[in-house]
Amino acid sequence: MLGKNQTIITEFLLLGLENIHSFQMSLFILFFLVYIMALNNNLLIIALVSTSHQLQSPMYFFLANLSLSDILLITIIVPNMLRLIWEEGGTISVAGCISQFYFFSCSGTTECLLLTWMAYDRYLAICHPLHYTIIMNLKFRCQLVIWSWFFGFLLALLLILPISQLQFCGPNVIDHFFCDFAPLVKHSCSDTSFIEIELYFLSVPLTLFPFGFIIVTYVCISLTILRIPSTTGRQKTFSTCSSHLTVVSIYYLTLFTIYVVPSRGHSFNINKVLSLLYTVITPFFNPIIYSLRNQEIRAALRRTFHN
Repeated sequence: MLGKNQTIITEFLLLGLENIHSFQMSLFILFFLVYIMALNNNLLIIALVSTSHQLQSPMYFFLANLSLSDILLITIIVPNMLRLIWEEGGTISVAGCISQFYFFSCSGTTECLLLTWMAYDRYLAICHPLHYTIIMNLKFRCQLVIWSWFFGFLLALLLILPISQLQFCGPNVIDHFFCDFAPLVKHSCSDTSFIEIELYFLSVPLTLFPFGFIIVTYVCISLTILRIPSTTGRQKTFSTCSSHLTVVSIYYLTLFTIYVVPSRGHSFNINKVLSLLYTVITPFFNPIIYSLRNQEIRAALRRTFHN
């Protein structure tokens, strides 16, 4: 039975970004513009890849799906965060909180897998160019993308189902701007040991294994590039994967800092800043990084605006 001081709650109070009275309107406008620009830039990448004949290679196929994943991620987080900024905090139902965490997990899992296949694509293109078009054919890359989205939604569902069976007790205050795993488990008055073990067994293969695979592929890519005799050839070859390497570095650095480094060493404010980098800034910068550092995308943009 529940103790007298444990009351079953049906909604959480999200504090959002606290102590922002002097900057409330400025932050609201800033994140609103970031959200609109992120949507616009990612939709532009998807449109370019879908319509440009010069962007039909496997790398851009994966990039379009990465943009779709970024749209899902930032749309899950930012609109509700804008409400919290405007109202200086706000409530969300338990079901709504669990749903937000579910789609957040789906997007994060899918993005990890897509970044892995993008690294494999660069590995094949640089280290095995003669077999590249045979291996990375349309059927195979479609299968990789479909399985990425399927596992993203399935594995998140395996975690969400036991969470949805938990009972949550007061106090109902969450010092964050979205519903993450730790606040949900912290407010549960049920036994969460199974869910924590399940999260460990799901997160390790979905973060460390893909990251390890990406590291191995880039070691092979680096060794192959170093064997190219001309400096111009090395620079040109490396430029084809520099955008992906930049995105991977930002993504995994933030991911490991938030979820792998012990949270006891972080204040709530530091966790919020890191979460902002992961959930808002990264989806905003990904299409910019690819468009600025990729000649083919810049050329497709010029042709589109010229027409």
